Amino acid sequence: MVSALLILLCCLAASAQNVVLPDAPLPDGLQTIEFYSPAVDRTMKFDIVLPPDYEESDQHFPVLYLLHGYMQNYTVWGRFLGAAEHARRLGDLIIVMPDGGNSWYVNYHSSDNGQSNNWEDHVIDDVIGYVDQHFRTEARKEGRAIAGLSMGGFGALSLGLRHSRLFISLGSTSGALSHARTIAAAIRAGQLQAGSQPAIPANEALQQADEQVSELIAIPEFGTQQERTPSGVAFATADQAEAYDPFSIIYDVPRSAMPHIYLDSGTGDQLIRDARELAQLLMVNNVPYDYRQAEGGHTAEYWRTAIGPMMAAQNEVMQRALGNRP
Repeated sequence: MVSALLILLCCLAASAQNVVLPDAPLPDGLQTIEFYSPAVDRTMKFDIVLPPDYEESDQHFPVLYLLHGYMQNYTVWGRFLGAAEHARRLGDLIIVMPDGGNSWYVNYHSSDNGQSNNWEDHVIDDVIGYVDQHFRTEARKEGRAIAGLSMGGFGALSLGLRHSRLFISLGSTSGALSHARTIAAAIRAGQLQAGSQPAIPANEALQQADEQVSELIAIPEFGTQQERTPSGVAFATADQAEAYDPFSIIYDVPRSAMPHIYLDSGTGDQLIRDARELAQLLMVNNVPYDYRQAEGGHTAEYWRTAIGPMMAAQNEVMQRALGNRP
């Protein structure tokens, strides 16, 4: 069990190297917001992309929150994977790309070194609260969706199901959806104590990326992978881990409150098994969902092809829920 978890973490870490950091101007409509997050007790940043006619109109827009993967950051979706360009082409959508470090977007059982690691609250309360207060959003379930890649796919499904009153659509591309379930099983088997995780072996490529990405992130004391990895215990018990497990908590959501679910993965990605398993669960329980698979692995190349269809589908769900379609 621990070896399987280590393999998964190494895979996710290696995938971070696939996001090439080009020396190019920011995409149109993208801006970076700096704000204080009480949940994690630090200054944080997120990227946001506004519609082309945002300044000229008084319209309120639906919002899609995009969560990054393990060892990635808030700049990845909008600047390097094409999400900003897709959002501008859709025209009637705001996208927000928060930073969750390497937290898996969960509230930690306990934190060390004076940290506050309430990363679920960071997204749900602080980021969404800030966006709704400072931008013209459709600040209701019908106008809000969340999605993510890899670790972010897990985060989007987990947070979306735990807070189903807030989101009309949940999306995952290459999602590590069985993360919490794997942790819970390892704790129960006595193979993982206090929710700790195996460290990712250091290598020269990751160290070079660390130096480059730290400058890009530009968040004090939150740039290197060591700084971005929470210090403490995420899950002290198996029950705590299962409280974030999409395969378990989906049964806690009333059918009438179930958000739309979008799943995709590359056929060469070992995590496609998670997507297929969840799709089968949804099918057996007669829950509407969209599923897509295409050639590709756990790579930036695949995510660049996957983001367009996912954003279009989730935007359409929001627009229909808001009554903006025939």
